[in-house]
Amino acid sequence: MTADGSYHHGNLRAALLERAEAVLTASGAEGLSLRGLARDLGVSHAAPARHFRDRQALLDALAVSGFTTLNARLRSAAAGGTDGADGASEADEVTGAAGPVGARLAGLGRAYVDFAVGHTALLDLMFTVKHADDSSAELRELGHESLLIVARLMEEGQRTGAVRPGDPVQLAQVAFSTVHGLATLAVAALLDDTPLSEAMELALEVLLAGLRPGC
Repeated sequence: MTADGSYHHGNLRAALLERAEAVLTASGAEGLSLRGLARDLGVSHAAPARHFRDRQALLDALAVSGFTTLNARLRSAAAGGTDGADGASEADEVTGAAGPVGARLAGLGRAYVDFAVGHTALLDLMFTVKHADDSSAELRELGHESLLIVARLMEEGQRTGAVRPGDPVQLAQVAFSTVHGLATLAVAALLDDTPLSEAMELALEVLLAGLRPGC
């Protein structure tokens, strides 16, 4: 046990990040402070400084943690897993995707929308911090890796004839814009009476149709 009572040396940082995301979701970035987190967790005011030198370091760490989680989910989907992609098998029938690459691209889309809708405030922070003039190399690399995960699957699809020719990074950007836009509409309650699951499968069907050779 540490002098702060409730936390071992190794888990206070994780607890701070977990609580920070909860505060971020409830109150926005302006509601975050190291002192407030210490109070919420019942540790000394000095305890968070052992892990984060200041509030900006906390925000940077939140963004790094967010991209790390997102990338893990995207890699799982790209490999054929279903993390963050409930109902994948049923939707794959709807898309009519050509071969396993199409199914995995659909899984990537579902994984991204699931993360974006479930962690809206965190995702906004991730992009804000990543595009700041003083963003770290680690954060920029993690953000770019999200795109590269999709681009690498596009390349695989091109090799097997499942995806149209073209710059795989540009194709990945278009795919991201489709699912990110859908998630943005869902969060803003702008899908009217269309359920998100239904809108997502239609968006994936249209996107995958456009990615097939000859389109």
